[in-house]
Amino acid sequence: MELFRIKNDIPFMSYGRLTTAISLITFILAIFFLATRGLNFGVDFTGGTVMEVNYPQAADLDSIRKAVDSIGLKEATVQNFGSSKDVLIRLPAKSDVSVAKLSEQVKTALVAADAKAEVRRVEAVGAQVGNELYENGALALFFVVVGIMLYLWMRFEWRFALAAIIANMHDVVIILGFFAFFQWEFNLTVLAAVLAVLGYSVNESVVVFDRVRENFRKMRKATVVQVIDNAITRTMSRTVITHAMTQTMVGSMLFFGGEVLHNFALALTIGILFGIYSSVLVACPIAMWLGVSRANLIGDIDKDKKEKDGATNEKVVEPHPSDFA
Repeated sequence: MELFRIKNDIPFMSYGRLTTAISLITFILAIFFLATRGLNFGVDFTGGTVMEVNYPQAADLDSIRKAVDSIGLKEATVQNFGSSKDVLIRLPAKSDVSVAKLSEQVKTALVAADAKAEVRRVEAVGAQVGNELYENGALALFFVVVGIMLYLWMRFEWRFALAAIIANMHDVVIILGFFAFFQWEFNLTVLAAVLAVLGYSVNESVVVFDRVRENFRKMRKATVVQVIDNAITRTMSRTVITHAMTQTMVGSMLFFGGEVLHNFALALTIGILFGIYSSVLVACPIAMWLGVSRANLIGDIDKDKKEKDGATNEKVVEPHPSDFA
């Protein structure tokens, strides 16, 4: 399916130096903010208090947030839990206040806002549990990266594989850089979004590289630049359709999903936008500069073709009856 067809190839590779320079600057800035500001880890990683509150009617999350904010807990997360009547409140750890005292303060504020509020459960998430979640999350990210690297290495010639790996790591670091710069809360849902972006971005790279490899087989007289430009241009319609539909769904979560899904959708949005950019304007120029060519991708096809043509043009000698005497 194509929304539009572009007749002339767009010279993407002529802008390769510019786009790669922009990506390099953005990447360095992301590393800088990660090193200087760091990530604003949520309760999942740092530890804290979790409270489950029940209401006889659908809970008003905005009034609950205001009640929690009124006692100086602006970092708290308020979300529905199971049903519209149940609410889960995550409170950050405070070294100078015990869990019992903190939960009692929150309970008092909630009852003051709505006398029918019922606290059903209070649990403390220790720093040890947070550290384990942090380590497990880092391991999950590491194994996903390794798995994608192995897949790309087996799927493509090593120059394309290396270019795709660099582009995918570029997307992940950019997302983390945004969260470090704006100090948005980084929790398990955001980590899930980062892992999703890795898979999403590598899919885009595979589509473009498959078309490049196909073009090397068909466009025998074209240069490497012409082959790559044609591949990107011919996949433009597919790219627009795929990413527009995906972003429509993610946008609905971003604007209508509430506080719980906001950072998750935000990370996906950044990943989708930079995923398109990196797959086309980062991975392809890097592959070109690494020296990818027809010979790298299709081996000795030209040689085999010549041998076949030579065998076809050979003079056929009919056997003489005396040869069988």
